[in-house]
Amino acid sequence: MSDLQLVNDRLNALIGNLSPYSRKEMARNIAKKLRASQQQSIKRQQAPDGTPFKPRKAQPIRSKKGRVKREMFAKLRTVKYMKAQATSNEAVIEFTGRVQRMVRVHQYGLRDRPSRGSKEVQYELRPLIGISELDVSIVEQLIINALT
Repeated sequence: MSDLQLVNDRLNALIGNLSPYSRKEMARNIAKKLRASQQQSIKRQQAPDGTPFKPRKAQPIRSKKGRVKREMFAKLRTVKYMKAQATSNEAVIEFTGRVQRMVRVHQYGLRDRPSRGSKEVQYELRPLIGISELDVSIVEQLIINALT
């Protein structure tokens, strides 16, 4: 048995000794912190691994002049669309409602129609949600704080 497996087993035993309410509270704190981290990476227009998003496709020359565009995914990072949920066994961050399809298309770089009558467009891969090394350290610190 490796040392890492031994540590993992002991950590699971310690977490199992917590009451269900304490585990749910810990999962809720983890979900909130991870959601905040994901919101910040979306705001910085970066994938969870730190690489920048691919820029938008250039608009046609006949578009409106002097128009200031909003950054990509500005509304998606709000609490209205990005929900954090927790149970005593898991912490989940998800997009809700009708935006799930749009997020899935960008997350995996799929094909979709921008509007009903338009042609299909291949979207660039723009991962919105993922776990970075910083997120792992945040989760570890929250678990340590809950156990002490």
